[in-house]
Amino acid sequence: MSTSTTKVVVTGLGATTPLGGDLPSTWAALLAGKSGVRTLEWENVEELPVQFAAQLAVDPSEVMPKQALRRLDRSQAIALIAAKEAWGSAGFKARTKKGYEEDAEGFEVDGDRLGVVVSSGIGGLHTALNSYDVWRDKGWTRVSPFTVPMLMPNGSSGHVGIEYGAMAGSHALVSACASSAEAVGYAIDMIRTGRADVVICGGTEACIHPLQMASFGAMRAMSTRNDEPERASRPYDKNRDGFVLGEGSAVMILESEEHARARGARIHGIAAGCGYSGDAYDIVLPDPSGAGQAKAMRRALDNAGLKPEDIAHINAHATSTPAGDVAELASMKAALGEDVCAKVIVTATKSMTGHLLGGAGALESVFTILALRDGLIPPTANLEDLDDEVDLDIVRGEPRKLPDGPLAALNNSFGFGGHNVSVAFQRAL
Repeated sequence: MSTSTTKVVVTGLGATTPLGGDLPSTWAALLAGKSGVRTLEWENVEELPVQFAAQLAVDPSEVMPKQALRRLDRSQAIALIAAKEAWGSAGFKARTKKGYEEDAEGFEVDGDRLGVVVSSGIGGLHTALNSYDVWRDKGWTRVSPFTVPMLMPNGSSGHVGIEYGAMAGSHALVSACASSAEAVGYAIDMIRTGRADVVICGGTEACIHPLQMASFGAMRAMSTRNDEPERASRPYDKNRDGFVLGEGSAVMILESEEHARARGARIHGIAAGCGYSGDAYDIVLPDPSGAGQAKAMRRALDNAGLKPEDIAHINAHATSTPAGDVAELASMKAALGEDVCAKVIVTATKSMTGHLLGGAGALESVFTILALRDGLIPPTANLEDLDDEVDLDIVRGEPRKLPDGPLAALNNSFGFGGHNVSVAFQRAL
């Protein structure tokens, strides 16, 4: 059970994704069942086994000055974009690196009580590879002095912390595709243990690159539906053949309920708890028994003080791989019980956003919060022929309404290395 009586609430949300340059446009596209997956417009793309991905709907160059972008990896730039939206939506005062703007409206935060946890599973891949090309072709004197801070996985957390003056701690957990879900859990703990009153948390990833397409393609992990990319990510469908790579960032503002209510903040939801486990099985393959995934879900419930019957909705990890989707459904039944699981409404939003790797857990946590807040669960796109092994309630076609009243939901994220994370959220009433 949770060892703290401190309730942690969500007061700010932001994102930039393959569906939209901000959270409102992303959420609207998600509810409409739109796909952010497109054919890549690269030279010689036809030489790659996979020729499509879910790229950002709005490029950072459209919203950030070129001078700033020269010192930022793409993953860092989009983390700052998402953080800015989340910070503003939480009602905090606009801030620069020199301090708060004197005439700006909003609430000021004590930097010693402000923390940051922004994760990336890979970090500055583009920077690392492009800088190597510069060194090889032009010599070491042409390599940017910002290369190391641009490529390091903790760079996004560092930049966000500097931007908002966060001195309670700046962290970057790296656990592959579970990275940013783990960031949410760590942020909850920072507030529960009294280290911070406010934490900026989330994740970011921008590694759509020929090397990634080739390496995942060599693993036979990605869909090769090159002739119809928008329909390639199809969790639970009989014809699914692998995941689709995506990029993007999602950030949320967590606060202690006491701090949020004292300043009259809007509360979008409750970050109720988080559960973790390790498969200790294989560096890539999940434990086929699903035991580790089930443990993470049960531990999330325990940490949140919830019962299985409190869960009305799960945003599943569901990447559209032949084995992974069905295995996760089995772990849900093991964690919640078959009778309870039969009533839980499941969705798989990677069908529209692609798989953001280290950024996925944060983005899908945001979607879970919005589903509880707005009472609408997004559909699973491209689910045309339901797998015979899938016997749970998967949303398809149109968004599904949630009933009124107190409800809770889980967001699952599982990563290479056997990292399992499940985050529990509750509706704010």
